[in-house]
Amino acid sequence: MFRYRKVLGSILAIILAISCVCCGKSNSATSEIEENSDQIVIGFSQPGAESAWRVALTDSVKEVFTEARGYKLIYKDGQSKQDKQIRDIRTFIQQGVDYIIICPIVETGWDTVLSEAKQAGIPVIICDRNVVVSNESLYTAFVGSDFQAEGEKAISYIEDKYYLEEEGTYKDLNIVHIQGTLDSSAQLGRTEALEKAVEEHDNWNIIVQECGDFTKAKAREIMKKTLEEVDPKTIDVIYCENDEEAMGAIAALNEIGIHYGDGNQITVVSFDATNSALEMCLNGQISCIVECNPLQGPYLLNIVEMLNAGKMVPKITYIEENCYTKDNLSEDFIKSRKY
Repeated sequence: MFRYRKVLGSILAIILAISCVCCGKSNSATSEIEENSDQIVIGFSQPGAESAWRVALTDSVKEVFTEARGYKLIYKDGQSKQDKQIRDIRTFIQQGVDYIIICPIVETGWDTVLSEAKQAGIPVIICDRNVVVSNESLYTAFVGSDFQAEGEKAISYIEDKYYLEEEGTYKDLNIVHIQGTLDSSAQLGRTEALEKAVEEHDNWNIIVQECGDFTKAKAREIMKKTLEEVDPKTIDVIYCENDEEAMGAIAALNEIGIHYGDGNQITVVSFDATNSALEMCLNGQISCIVECNPLQGPYLLNIVEMLNAGKMVPKITYIEENCYTKDNLSEDFIKSRKY
């Protein structure tokens, strides 16, 4: 199927090139894929490079879709803007790529551009964060994390830590919640797990809930403001929706000498499990980290190769992920990881 589209794309590219010559302009949209028409061309759209985790995902995709395997990968950085991602996807469609892989910055707002890809006969694979569309046939497959399940793992840790066995109940908890980018799949799933737990535990309270946008800088600002407005002695848990946010919150705690982590009142919970965060977990600064595995390239390659072979592919593929505390970490394990 992709070879048919390649021939069609080449014909369209020639027509466009002739049109552009007549107008005295070059066609930059197709120039990236004209050099070798035998390659399978992948258009890959990322939200950006806002964290070590995001960079690891990009590297994982680049490592599998190589020229040695017969692929050409065209990578576009969305600069944390959905409209930029949509423009990039339209460029992929104009170029006549064989497949489009999208890591959407948010879940909604994709119907129109995915419809355009479908009309062009280009399979779309959603990666990392999912999308909510009017018709799920607009994309071929999803590869990524079950974000609500990630949140539930974190909640299980908190419940185990704060269960008062003699009383048969849970300790009263005041929780500072630093959310990720609003309306992203990761934020929605991890937030839903926490909010559901708070509903189920009458003595658990979210005393602060603000968006840190998955960045260290914003999380630090939120935590600094919180410490100015709330007595630190009343804070029990800081629930950060990624490692960058946890590091930002910890930086704010360090600035005014607030104790946290093992043996102290404040527990920091995080997501992603980057190497630098795992080091902090091993040292007792972050109490629990739920893994969000960015090494999704091999999963994506498997989907594309199945499609190349004309095989049916699963609509949803969840990747393998774990939960870490200092009890199941070691220096050797951390050094062996790629992110």
